[in-house]
Amino acid sequence: MKTKKNSSNGNWMLRLMVVAACLQFSIFNLQFSTCSAQPKMRRVQQKTVQQKQQKQQQQANGQGMTQRMRLQYPTAFDMPEDVVWRRDIYREVNLDDEPNAGLYYPVEPAGMHLNLFTYVFKLALNGYIPVYEYRLDGNVVLDASAKVDMKTVLDNYHIFYEEKDGKLKVDNSDIPSAEVKMYYLKESAYYDQANSSFHIKVQAFCPVMLREDDFGGEATKYPLFWVKYSEVEPYLSRQTVKTSDVNDAAVMTLGDYFTLNKYRGRIYKTDNRLGKTLAQIAGNDSTKLSAEQKRIEAELEAFRNNIFGDKAKRDSLDSIASMDPKQTKVAKKNSGRTTREKSVRSKKSSSGGGSGSSAARVSVRRERH
Repeated sequence: MKTKKNSSNGNWMLRLMVVAACLQFSIFNLQFSTCSAQPKMRRVQQKTVQQKQQKQQQQANGQGMTQRMRLQYPTAFDMPEDVVWRRDIYREVNLDDEPNAGLYYPVEPAGMHLNLFTYVFKLALNGYIPVYEYRLDGNVVLDASAKVDMKTVLDNYHIFYEEKDGKLKVDNSDIPSAEVKMYYLKESAYYDQANSSFHIKVQAFCPVMLREDDFGGEATKYPLFWVKYSEVEPYLSRQTVKTSDVNDAAVMTLGDYFTLNKYRGRIYKTDNRLGKTLAQIAGNDSTKLSAEQKRIEAELEAFRNNIFGDKAKRDSLDSIASMDPKQTKVAKKNSGRTTREKSVRSKKSSSGGGSGSSAARVSVRRERH
């Protein structure tokens, strides 16, 4: 009996040892699987975070624009927000005018040479730059709420395209670059007090398509979309435009063309409190409209030329008096005193008693007899 009891106790101990060994083995496997799986989860999470950050950075840089491209094709500085003087001007840039002809030709792509509309159209179609809707009130809104899809543009203006795997494709022959003969352009003339300089900066432009009806009447204007200049500017440094009809080697980049304000266009609107165009202000009177355009151009030119003024004129007494009405009396008084002094000096000079006379002085002494 004693031997049987001892053997049963030994079996229990053996069973406990086996169970303990199994538990230890299970715990070891669980720890090993956790240690091996955790780095993989971390890698997946880090990769997801990096992809999200890259996507946000691409959106912030302007529709997939790389940092390398920004370094290779640097852009001009944006207009400061705290300028002390600014005037927004809207111009109608006609491509039939000689200074603007380089934006129109070649009508169809010739190798690497594209006109402005074809180049911008391809950039927008491939998603490199966003485009913004043209509003009927003429106001320019360049934020996310005004973005328009290129497929909508193609459908609205009956431009033939093919869609494959979610990508839009338009043949060069179907791009209506020949019909885009005009641009609406918004520019800001401003004075930068930080460096005491005057600038004219392009803010946005809108290609306008001119289509004639079946009866051969006057062509109808179809503004397509607005393009924000700061978003397309890095790409404009890669495309050139001709600047001469007699010298084919005279070229410059599209970025320099707009930065140097080589374009020419009539003013059709300025930002005003009533929100009216010049045509509305002039009452559709062509003579009055032309006079209003010339007046605004003269105001801009006068402001540009008189920011600092003529130094000699600015330092003169008459200029100070004209700037400060209180100094007018002082200026007149000083002017009258100067005139009297000049007349006295002149009399003394003619009589020989002036200090400036070249005649020899003779001392005459009267003697009493």
